[in-house]
Amino acid sequence: MSLYRDFTRGLWKENAVFKLLLGMCPTLAVTTSAENAIGMGLATTFVLVCSNIAVAMMRKLIPSGVRIPAFIIIIASFVTVVQLVMEAWVYDLYKALGIFIPLIVVNCLILGRAEAFASKNPVTNSIADGLGMGLGFTLGLFILGAVRELFGSGAILGISLFGGGYQPVLLMILPPGAFITLGLLLALMNRCEAGKH
Repeated sequence: MSLYRDFTRGLWKENAVFKLLLGMCPTLAVTTSAENAIGMGLATTFVLVCSNIAVAMMRKLIPSGVRIPAFIIIIASFVTVVQLVMEAWVYDLYKALGIFIPLIVVNCLILGRAEAFASKNPVTNSIADGLGMGLGFTLGLFILGAVRELFGSGAILGISLFGGGYQPVLLMILPPGAFITLGLLLALMNRCEAGKH
């Protein structure tokens, strides 16, 4: 039951995008399309799961005085792997995400999970936590990216939904559109949750 709780917590109850508001820099910057959102989310999930595994395995070996620098080195190693793999096999996505791939190293979600969870729990629980938090982050990015792409171009994942006569709302794919969309989604979700009580 504990593994299930560790996994599901990050999907909604502690969703990084909509509940904890962590990782806002890539959230607002790369969600101009659903494809970019999925790419960034999956890259972050990979780093999160792998760094959680490494931190959980070495948690008793890392002295407390150097744990944060050690966590950053572990995270940076996995980010380098992601960056090289994306550059080799999905170059267009790599170019679209740009500087935000190496900036995964300083994403507070990943460092926060390493410090708050993986450094205090066994490997299996850390995998469940990393996977749940990562998939929740990916879901949040996808929702934001899909809404922005839908209204900004009339399509989702390149599939046109409104036909050729649709007049795109250019604001939605510009930086202010990210703030407006996130704010409206947060308001909608808070309203839905308030209605349950």
